[in-house]
Amino acid sequence: MPYFQLPQDLEKRDVAERFTPNGAQKVTLIVAGCYIVGIAILWNVPYLKYLLYPFKLLTVALHEFSHALAGVLTCAKIRSIKLDPDEGGATRMSGGIPLITLPAGYLGSSFMGACMIACGFNTNASKIASLVLAAIFILALFWARKSVVAWILIFGFAGILVALWLIKNSIGLRFFVLFMGVMSCMYVLWDVVDDTIARKVCFISSFAPLIYYL
Repeated sequence: MPYFQLPQDLEKRDVAERFTPNGAQKVTLIVAGCYIVGIAILWNVPYLKYLLYPFKLLTVALHEFSHALAGVLTCAKIRSIKLDPDEGGATRMSGGIPLITLPAGYLGSSFMGACMIACGFNTNASKIASLVLAAIFILALFWARKSVVAWILIFGFAGILVALWLIKNSIGLRFFVLFMGVMSCMYVLWDVVDDTIARKVCFISSFAPLIYYL
């Protein structure tokens, strides 16, 4: 069988082309950068931060769902998920493995955020991501069914998804999924900053009794 060796400069050019974003990807990267800057500003500016309020609660729901999912996977019984109007949340469970369930919130938020950012580069992938998000929020609502805030929040989210899915070939849906991905990742960063610097309280302190007995 004949074997043709590509010139070295052609191989390098092929690799460079694969890692060079096209026009649509460049726009998506610029929008993601604008999201990061905008979220960072709005998160810390008085009064303007209320514009992020519903999206913060959505990311809190993802965070608490991650705790609950880790609990289910470690045979815990999920008592409830609570979403507080002060942008906080709590997952009550009995049993499970705390070394897994405690960090699952931040790890889950980071993972889902990264997945949503990746899906934000493609409209069809964004549609799939929106369906997965809808399923996650329905499951979260099952555990948070006593929370009025959760009902309002998730039905509002469903309305946004349906509207964006139907308008202009779902182009808005792609950027909304991208925004939620950036928001979820930024939530992890800023929540840790708030807990460790602003309030001097951190979920890591929950590990202290566990580490003591190891």
